[in-house]
Amino acid sequence: MVAPTNPRVYSLVGLSHKTAPVEVRERLAVASGELPQLLSQLKAQDGVEEAMLVSTCNRVEAYVYGGAEGAESVKRCLAQRGGPGAENSLYTRSGGEALTHLFRVCCSLDSMILGEPQILGQVKDSFAGAQEAASIAGAMTQAAQAAFATAKRVRTETSIGSSPVSMASAAVELARKIFGGLDGRTVLLVGAGAMSELCAKHLSEGTSRILVVNRTLERAQNLALEVGGIAHPWEKLTDLLAEADIVVSSTAAQRPVLTVSMIHSVLKQRHYRPLFLVDLAVPRDIEPGVDKLENVYAYDVDDLQHVVDQGRSAREQEAKRAEAIVAEEVERFLRARQVRDAVPVLALLRNRAEEIARLEVEKTLSLFGEEELTPKQRKSIEAMGKAIVNKLLHFPTVKLRDAGKAGAEQAAQVAGVVAELFDLHESDKPNPPAAAKPNGAAKAGEPERRPAPEPAAAAAGRNELEPS
Repeated sequence: MVAPTNPRVYSLVGLSHKTAPVEVRERLAVASGELPQLLSQLKAQDGVEEAMLVSTCNRVEAYVYGGAEGAESVKRCLAQRGGPGAENSLYTRSGGEALTHLFRVCCSLDSMILGEPQILGQVKDSFAGAQEAASIAGAMTQAAQAAFATAKRVRTETSIGSSPVSMASAAVELARKIFGGLDGRTVLLVGAGAMSELCAKHLSEGTSRILVVNRTLERAQNLALEVGGIAHPWEKLTDLLAEADIVVSSTAAQRPVLTVSMIHSVLKQRHYRPLFLVDLAVPRDIEPGVDKLENVYAYDVDDLQHVVDQGRSAREQEAKRAEAIVAEEVERFLRARQVRDAVPVLALLRNRAEEIARLEVEKTLSLFGEEELTPKQRKSIEAMGKAIVNKLLHFPTVKLRDAGKAGAEQAAQVAGVVAELFDLHESDKPNPPAAAKPNGAAKAGEPERRPAPEPAAAAAGRNELEPS
């Protein structure tokens, strides 16, 4: 039948940083090399026709399309893979909720850091992997592309990703404001810990040089290798301060390593160029009073925390706008899909009705001789047949349209009833048009005439869901 009693739905089964600790997430994580095999395994589950798998450090989620039973079979599969503790961490979404989750993930509304841009690229990579594995077709492709378009709209119409929400991003934001950009600037990292590395990755875009100094030269060399910088021994610290524009200090020292006298001693060498200092250490690396020196700007963790708090507040406000966009786009996608689901039934129903009307009109016309009816009378009889079809199909069409507005499940149920009542099948094809009567036959060398347009009264019975 055209509309199955068990309608196909979008489903989601997964876990994330919100529901599972890292030791559970890492057991379920999927390496790129095993992705095709796992996608094939998911697609083989009961009720699953299409499958896409998103695996990052913060989430592992399977998006599937098929029968309603598909979600449970996928959940059992993932729970078995994840081992102890995985099943209780897995969540399941279906229908519009599953689509909303996918759209929110792509828009970075479900990320650990609200508004971070990496997740969209990761989902796109997952989509490409599913395409290569041939585990998705039209339904998941349409959903994924709609989610990507929504994420683009969110980035265009909101500023959800523009405000700093980490110490490293806050430091970069302040540096940009002070220098009006980072092009051509030299960065000095004092200390080679994790925070210095994170700041270096943020600051590497646009800066010309990254210098690294550490009490242990080997650690400085390792960090320099990772961030594309140059390592120097600790004894060079004062000389390097004369070269740097931006200094990020994060050591484990118990006393300040950047003192007022040290900074003051290099100002003349610097020709009083602006010097931006970021102190990420506790206890502090920068001696109080340094910020009082001319053209020296110094910020500690409390200053940066204030910037971070402002950034989070700004992103949360933008997130409200993003959520409204997601809701609008999900509703648009579902509405369009419901229309697509209803159109095949309407098309087959119209084909069936028009075929019956055509045969009855031909039977009626055959009762008259060719000279008994004028061309106008013949056209009137043909128009009457079309008008009857339109009037009979008007209310089934309206009901299918209204069911589509009410939801995919109700639309599928109504479409199934219509298909059952009229014995409609996907294999039904419209019959070729009847041979033209002598009155309407084209003469040799003339183009074939098109049928006359329907009268206005007959056309009024159609609506936007009916095929043209």
